[in-house]
Amino acid sequence: MRNLMALGLCITLAFAFAHGGAGKDGKDAKDKGGHAMDEHTFVKPGDIKWGPAPPGLPAGAQTAVLTGDPGKAGSPYVIRAKLPDGYTVPPHWHPSDENVTVLKGMLIVGRGDKYDSKHETELPAGGYMRMPKEMKHYAKAKGETILQIHGTGPFDISYVNKSEDPRISKDKK
Repeated sequence: MRNLMALGLCITLAFAFAHGGAGKDGKDAKDKGGHAMDEHTFVKPGDIKWGPAPPGLPAGAQTAVLTGDPGKAGSPYVIRAKLPDGYTVPPHWHPSDENVTVLKGMLIVGRGDKYDSKHETELPAGGYMRMPKEMKHYAKAKGETILQIHGTGPFDISYVNKSEDPRISKDKK
């Protein structure tokens, strides 16, 4: 009896793996990074597809979605950001928690709605930070810096000083 149950379980699992993730059209469901949502995701460093940062961030950074959809409410995501030396994100806040791991370089992070060195922390490679939703903060790269950011979408950014928002045209500032 035990062998028959084990055989049944194996057949069920084989069928589930063969057909799991297929949508109504028979195609696998994919996340924004192009990965099947119900499979392991492997991304080798050379396979990362870097592109310009979204318009909500100052020009000069590059980003890559590793998995998930940062723009979709309730969607878990993992993204990478490559920042050049001196790259600065002015004081801002997010509508959801922000989790950041420094993979390379140094990230200087400050709390508050204005630049204040008394409230800054240097995070070297291997450092981690979590900013609760709506906490005002700013960041600056020291040396080329690579970050991994994860959370639950939607990822959005609101600037404390609207004139520092790169999405607002210079004519309207």
